[in-house]
Amino acid sequence: MFWVVLGGLALYLVTPVKDKLKFGIDLVGGSYLTLEVQTDEAVKSELLAALQSVPRKLQDKNIAFPVSKRVEGGKIVLTFDDLSEANRAAVQLKSDMPLQVAAEDKQVILSFTAAREKKIKTDAVAKNIEVFRTRLGRLMSVAEITIAAEGEKNIIIELPGVADPMKARTMIGKRAVLEFKLVERSGSSREDIEYEYDGEIPDDLEVITGKLSSDGSRTYYLVPKFTDVTGKMLVDASSRVGGKIGIQHVVEFKFSSEGGEKFYELTSRNFGRRLAVVLDDEVIMDAKINSAIRTDGVIEGGLTSESAKELAVLLRSGALVAPITIEGQQQIAPTLGSESIKLGLLSCVVGLSLLLLFSLFYYSISGLFAFIALLFNLCLVLFGLYAVGAVLTLPGIAGMILTIGMAIDASILIYERIKDGLSSGLSIKKAINDGFGNVMIVILDANITTFIVGVVLYKFGTGPLQGFAVTMMLGIVSTLVTGLFFLKSIFNMFVDTFNVKKLRI
Repeated sequence: MFWVVLGGLALYLVTPVKDKLKFGIDLVGGSYLTLEVQTDEAVKSELLAALQSVPRKLQDKNIAFPVSKRVEGGKIVLTFDDLSEANRAAVQLKSDMPLQVAAEDKQVILSFTAAREKKIKTDAVAKNIEVFRTRLGRLMSVAEITIAAEGEKNIIIELPGVADPMKARTMIGKRAVLEFKLVERSGSSREDIEYEYDGEIPDDLEVITGKLSSDGSRTYYLVPKFTDVTGKMLVDASSRVGGKIGIQHVVEFKFSSEGGEKFYELTSRNFGRRLAVVLDDEVIMDAKINSAIRTDGVIEGGLTSESAKELAVLLRSGALVAPITIEGQQQIAPTLGSESIKLGLLSCVVGLSLLLLFSLFYYSISGLFAFIALLFNLCLVLFGLYAVGAVLTLPGIAGMILTIGMAIDASILIYERIKDGLSSGLSIKKAINDGFGNVMIVILDANITTFIVGVVLYKFGTGPLQGFAVTMMLGIVSTLVTGLFFLKSIFNMFVDTFNVKKLRI
């Protein structure tokens, strides 16, 4: 009786649940983006990080510093004044650093092995995908975001229900590299700064711009190319109203313990100097260091409510390992999805109708019970999709249709067992109990093996394959529930209520 009541409740509640289901891009339309990861920049970033340890390693062995050091063409190039110093540096660096080291005249060249470089590029794509998942999940109210690698350096992003993805494109395109750098010089133009260095900026410094001011001007800053204090060390960031006058939109951030120590070291040793907060190679604010700061800080100045929230999301989600370019964008019209839904529903209706006619013709009233159990089965699948937050896609609809076939197959096995029991002279009650009991192992065996296939498809597939796998696995679970419990409850209730003496099956 319990399963019958539950089935009625499922049929009653299926409409509101249907309205809350999430649909894939193939059903509701949306935007499809193709991104290319600049994996060479990830290699360059790793080389720049390695370059920072070179002076200390040379100093420990009293080897003269190179007159110039740069990263170009996937290599670190160190140039020395003296050939013997270059050879000494090459020997020392070869033993101390996990890089390939070669000496050419007065130059020492460091590079990654081919395997290491390939891993850096592969990791850059994988880590960028994780950053996109976090960013878009926090930013957009979309039903489901499909983000997957394509080829060696491409990423595809599907945004269901998003007709105008400009905001998403803006967020996707930002690398969100936050850095804290000491200001060496500042000026109204790049030329002003270069003039102070006779037109040649040192290799370890660079000129970057500040934000555009209200009067259309910019300030240019000379800062180190590399810093130890970056957004990678943040553990939290949030937007609020505050600042010096209490009504500004600001972003508060918090460092990890390691980041706090490095930030404290940077600020405690540079009282009176200016510190620039750099986001994607643009100074968003600079301030004088008046006291040492350890773990907490505030970014302020020129932020609106929306831009402060956006910046906080970017900082929490982390920076892209390598910059990306948007290689292509497609808009998928909702009309295509509507047509797919209509055809999918039509196929379900046709299939259900044929099954109903077959069941009534072959099994009479028992066939009607099987059909009711089948409807309950579909309701359970919809509830399952809603409960786990899964997305219904076109392949998912195909999975639901497959569920119909598997469910009716279980009913046929049960009915044939009951028929054999009645033919051998068993009572109706005994035949029903034996029929359901004898086929349980067979049904479990068949469905469990299919369920394992669904798990594999979900684990190693992407997008449409996962949608198919989810509905198939939910269909298998609901088939077991309806076939082994709900259908049996209907039979027992029917026999007890009407005191059935003869069962046509």
